[in-house]
Amino acid sequence: MTISLSRRELLKRIGLGAAAVALPFPLSAAPGPIASTDRLLSASDDTDEQRLAEWSSMVRDQARQAGSMTVGTRAVRIGELAVGTPYEAFTLEAYLREGGSPVQREPLALMLTRFDCVTLVESCLAIARASSATAQPSWQRFGREVERMRYRGGRRRGYASRLHYFSEWISDGQSRGLVRDLGEDLGGVVDPRPLRFMTEHRGSYPALASDSVFREIGLMEARLDKQVRFMIPANRITRAEDRIESGDVLAFATSIPGLDVSHAAFAYRDSSGTLRVLHAPLSGGAVEVTRATLPEYVANIRRATGILVARPLRG
Repeated sequence: MTISLSRRELLKRIGLGAAAVALPFPLSAAPGPIASTDRLLSASDDTDEQRLAEWSSMVRDQARQAGSMTVGTRAVRIGELAVGTPYEAFTLEAYLREGGSPVQREPLALMLTRFDCVTLVESCLAIARASSATAQPSWQRFGREVERMRYRGGRRRGYASRLHYFSEWISDGQSRGLVRDLGEDLGGVVDPRPLRFMTEHRGSYPALASDSVFREIGLMEARLDKQVRFMIPANRITRAEDRIESGDVLAFATSIPGLDVSHAAFAYRDSSGTLRVLHAPLSGGAVEVTRATLPEYVANIRRATGILVARPLRG
C-alpha cells in the first residue's frame, strides 16, 4: 500500500511554507524530440523551465540554510517537489515512434512534467548537480547533466549508446565519479546471471529491428558478462538499511531471466528516520513516497530478489 504525500505536507517537512512555491499544475505535454541532433532539446513551453527554475531555487535556498547538502539529499528534496507528477512510460522512445532512426544520434529527451522511474532519478540528480552552482541553471545545463548520466561514457550517439541496463548505469557512472556502488559494502552477493533480455525479446524493442543496432546491443550484453554485479538479497536488507542514506539510488533486482533490475527509485528517510521509497511507480499513477518501508516494498514486488544501491556523487 502506498500514499502520495501532499505538496503542502512535503513543504512543511523541508521547512518551507505552502505559499513559498507555486508549481505549474495541471501539467502540460512533455517536450518533443529535437530537430537537430547536434543541440539539446528545448522545453516545449514555460512549464518545464518554470519547474527547473523553481525547484533549483528552492534546493539552493535550503542548501544555504543547511550549510551543506549532499547531491543525494538535494535530489531527494527535488523528488519531494515532484510528488504528484504523472507517470509516463517509453518517453525516450518517442522519436522512434515518430520515424526517427536508432542508428543516428539519439535526441536528448528532457522533461519535468512527467516521468518514468529512471527519468525521475536522472532528472532529480541533474537538477541537484546543476543547482550546486551559484548561478541559476539553464535548461541546457540541466540537459548536459542528464546526458552524461544516460549515455555510456557520457557520450550520446545512437540508440545503443544509451545505458539500457540499470546495473550498467551504475557501473558506468561509478567509473566516471557520478555514483559509488555500495553493493559489496552493504553485504551484497554476486548476481552471476547473464543479461540477454533485450536480444531475447527483440520484437519488444523497435530499435532492434535494425540489424546493426541488434548486433551492438548483443555485444554490449556480452561485455556486461565480465562486470560483477553485487545485489543485496531481500532477506538481508534489514541488516543494511541503517547504512542507506536518503537520496541513495535504489534498483530492484529481479528473477526475470536475462534482466538485472525491474525498477529504480530513491531511498527516502521520513521525519522519523524510517526508510521508505520515493519513486515513479511502475503501475502508473504519479510520483509518490511509499507508505511501506523499503524491506516491505521489496517483499511486495513480484519476482524481486533484492536491491542494488548507489550513492550519488558530485561528479
